[in-house]
Amino acid sequence: MIFSIDAIAAACQDARIIVPAKPGVKATGISWDSRSIHPGDLYISIPGERVDGNDYVSAAVQAGAACALMTRMPSQSEKKCAQEKGAGIILCHDYSSAITDLARTWRGQLSGCVIGITGSSGKTTTKNLVAAVLAKASSVVSTLGNQNNELGVPATLLRAHKDTQAVVVEMGMRGLGQIASMCAYVRPQMSLITNVGTSHIELLGSRENIARAKSEIFAALPDTGTAFLNASGEFSRKIFDATIEPRHLDCIWFDGSGEDPHHTVAGVSASIYAREITFDDAGCATFVLHIPSGEASCTLRLPGAHNVQNACAAAAVGYKFGLSAPVLAQALASVTPMAGRDRSIQTPEGITVIDDSYNANPDSMRASLATFAKREVPGRKIAVLGDMAELGDYAPRGHRHVGEYAADAHLDLLICVGKLSRSIADGAKASGMDASKIICVDDAESALTQLKSVHVKEGDAILIKASHATELDRVVKGLVER
Repeated sequence: MIFSIDAIAAACQDARIIVPAKPGVKATGISWDSRSIHPGDLYISIPGERVDGNDYVSAAVQAGAACALMTRMPSQSEKKCAQEKGAGIILCHDYSSAITDLARTWRGQLSGCVIGITGSSGKTTTKNLVAAVLAKASSVVSTLGNQNNELGVPATLLRAHKDTQAVVVEMGMRGLGQIASMCAYVRPQMSLITNVGTSHIELLGSRENIARAKSEIFAALPDTGTAFLNASGEFSRKIFDATIEPRHLDCIWFDGSGEDPHHTVAGVSASIYAREITFDDAGCATFVLHIPSGEASCTLRLPGAHNVQNACAAAAVGYKFGLSAPVLAQALASVTPMAGRDRSIQTPEGITVIDDSYNANPDSMRASLATFAKREVPGRKIAVLGDMAELGDYAPRGHRHVGEYAADAHLDLLICVGKLSRSIADGAKASGMDASKIICVDDAESALTQLKSVHVKEGDAILIKASHATELDRVVKGLVER
């Protein structure tokens, strides 16, 4: 982005300039962390319960911020600091609305293609795969990490240059209408739904409502837009019939299930699909990637059958951009797991830790357990599974189903962390898992103590997965750094 201070104030509906910047000063980036300011950044002051970003305006300006957007009147010392550095200060009442207003204005100046991605699981991985694929032919800006909310989505647009050829925007949602609200300013020309699962069922009440909320990303497409849809998705046909077919939108179907691509769950033929899927000892897939213009062998560095689906989704986008099968396969093979997302770590003691601690829902839990079950290890297989958040009334049943699945995953030990996860233990016992192999603990520290008490050793593999609030990343750290 490139905005003069006057242009920022003009774009934000309720903003006014308190301290004008020196003539010619422009904001060329955005940050809401005063510790990571780059020269020329617009610093967004976010007031929080524990920390008020307004209190760090002077630090941001000292670090080179061109302007600070504040939600309270600056003090005299803050004004003086900005004046000495030639930076501007803008006052607004709502930082979220302000950044959205800026993104809406900047979106109108972008010349490249904007691709929106959502889904119940796999959004971030698919976004990374799409970005890697498109980087083979285009300049690309994509969502950082999993910043897919009301702050991260506009920030992604603002990080793009006017001539960026592809902007890949990951969109999360917590209710009906939220994706539609984001799309009103993101204005995607292409949209992709990875899947429809049970994430956020507490807020939406049913998978049907989740599908309806996700499909808002297709409803926002222009008449010339392109939709990418999973042919093996249970709700994909309903989404197609409701949002794509009535408008005769271009739709590219993908399928990474390995089943017959011409007889899919959605009742359509997939044009991008995987066949001859095999897995190595780490659970990473090798398969033949098929697109209408050809085929190529592809070996992923991401473990799990679910990542074959994600790879086919990304390949569909790349195919639309005109990339060949060999180029797509090469790009897909370059993507590695992010911290906290199916990342395999080898400790100095020779223990394999599969860090999937960042987030969890029943669908992703089952996917991780399926991958873990296929992994060949010389020692024991231990799963540390914690509470899954935002399941509402579905929580007991969702956790119990995970336990039933865990019972068939050939585990030597199952450690369930948190109050809700006691239902995982119940499900595992009910499905025949030996009760002596199941341990329930209250928190991450207790889980780490239990792992130490069973003397994990060289050759053992430990899967660690839960919603982020369970803090199982502390277990990963304790194992890796001990």
